Amino acid sequence: MGTMSLRPKLYRYNALDAVAVAAYTGLTLLFVFAGGSVQRLMLEVFRDPATASYAINAIFYAAVGIFALASAWRVARRDLGILGTRPWFTLGMVPLAVVVMLIVTAILLGVLGGAQSSQNQLGIQGMLQQIPAWLMVPLLVVLGPFVEEYLFRHLLIGKLSQYVNLWICCGISVVVFASIHVVGREGLVLQALAPYLGMAVVLVAVYVWTGKNLMFSYLVHAAKNLLAVLLIYAVPADLLPN
Repeated sequence: MGTMSLRPKLYRYNALDAVAVAAYTGLTLLFVFAGGSVQRLMLEVFRDPATASYAINAIFYAAVGIFALASAWRVARRDLGILGTRPWFTLGMVPLAVVVMLIVTAILLGVLGGAQSSQNQLGIQGMLQQIPAWLMVPLLVVLGPFVEEYLFRHLLIGKLSQYVNLWICCGISVVVFASIHVVGREGLVLQALAPYLGMAVVLVAVYVWTGKNLMFSYLVHAAKNLLAVLLIYAVPADLLPN
């Protein structure tokens, strides 16, 4: 009875969720509509464009991440405990899920007629070429994936599915996650959207498959980002898209 009564409490919306969503939405709108002004302000402080971009991203994810962690730490602790009872499952399925993600993305790109680098991707590549790994890895591999899994899986599926059909929630999660990475930049160009659609489909699938385990989808997301970071650092800058 204790477990059954605890689970609904973990999937109720609370004030911290509202603050986290408000911070994410507000900062996103700020950067979409006043990004130039924010960039100029940060350049007054840091001078270097790459450092300024890094600072903007770090402030963004840290501001949302504080409330995300405060809201979801009980779920995260529970889900880590579950994964800890199945270490070989976790060690095997996380890389397998990343491989499946790459395959799904390749299929989508083939259907849509090729890849197009989004401004989000190009911006990250630019930072990775100039910002040291010890700063980029915590942002892209630790903080960013947790914030996004909290918002797009835990809130849009885990909690929203208490009120809306699960599969509708999954569709919302896929569309919102993919769109937020390109909207306001190049627009919803399918070739630029495809990599994020591939990520979203697999992340939603593993989240639901593991019984809404936030930390498993987080580990898959973090592993995918780590792979991308390692590849970008390993590939010479002159071979990367301009």
